[in-house]
Amino acid sequence: MRFALFGDIHANLEALEAVLEDASQMGVTNYACLGDIVGYNADPAACLEIVRGMKCPTVKGNHDEEAAANTSLDNMNSVAAAALEWTRRQLSADQQQWLKRLQMVRQVADFTLVHSTLDQPQNWDYVSNRFDALANFSYQFTPICFHGHTHVPRIYMKTDNKAVEVAAELIEVEARAKYFINVGSVGQPRDGDSRACYVIYDPEQRQMVFRRVDYDIAKAQAKIIAAGLPQMLADRLGEGR
Repeated sequence: MRFALFGDIHANLEALEAVLEDASQMGVTNYACLGDIVGYNADPAACLEIVRGMKCPTVKGNHDEEAAANTSLDNMNSVAAAALEWTRRQLSADQQQWLKRLQMVRQVADFTLVHSTLDQPQNWDYVSNRFDALANFSYQFTPICFHGHTHVPRIYMKTDNKAVEVAAELIEVEARAKYFINVGSVGQPRDGDSRACYVIYDPEQRQMVFRRVDYDIAKAQAKIIAAGLPQMLADRLGEGR
């Protein structure tokens, strides 16, 4: 059994299709989605239908929640708000209901899924360093928790009541440790690498590996411009920011 953990798709169909093709070639048998299927990019309905059709464990992201709501977007930055207003108009009532029904936290096999944090997932707080991660470990009851939200791949490891950040693309899972893993972003990476990012986890081999996948960025950018979405959203795909 091999799991692909992917999230922060953000309506980037080209990136999602490239990741799923790569996962298939890598022998992945199971999938799990860390949320933010929609928002920012130009194919929210298509990406939603792909994930929904996979029937894989999926948790809700903040953009998923906002896209399915009628609440004010005044507290969001103007670019994100403009994209979400547009996204709301692209989704059917049925698709919005599907997003609303997604859970905040899911347990699958020996790992947990959450989009943001485990202590108060509905607050959409960020885990940006080992101190943030250490607070989350208190609420983690499985050896591994996968999350997203920052769009930056990170590995936090807890042993002996200490949390450290581990720099590696391949992780050998230690028996007495806990891991809080940010799987990066499929559709809008922000670590300076414009390629789509996801994680493959093999429970039997006790290994996790980060995968970076090329996709047709120019096509995704052209769709953003054609949809009338902010130019910044197209520009940042090529910069990985």
